[in-house]
Amino acid sequence: MGAPNPLSTHWWNPHPKYYHLLLLGPEHPDTLTSMGALACTLRHLGKYTEAQELEMQVLEACKKVLGPEHPDTLTSMGALASTLRHLGKYTEAQELEMQVLEAHKKLLGPEHPDTLTSMGALAT
Repeated sequence: MGAPNPLSTHWWNPHPKYYHLLLLGPEHPDTLTSMGALACTLRHLGKYTEAQELEMQVLEACKKVLGPEHPDTLTSMGALASTLRHLGKYTEAQELEMQVLEAHKKLLGPEHPDTLTSMGALAT
């Protein structure tokens, strides 16, 4: 009978985990959002290495598809920095957080809420 397809429960009904990937493609913004949400869940579950791998994929795809200064790209960068902090990779996390802060200052100004949030992330 052959091995089951891991991407679907049935050929006509894709598994919800892969819905965006199958229907929209791996670089569609909605797919990237879903991947980022999954990475966040992994981080909250303490699965930091898995979260880091997924967040790195999301960040690279966001840079490629949306550009390096797009808000979603900066959000992905901040999420990866948070995971790196949990993994004890403080220097790498700080470098990413500095990039996010500088981009927010440039794009939004020094007193915008997102800029202030970036400052707070860098301070912790």
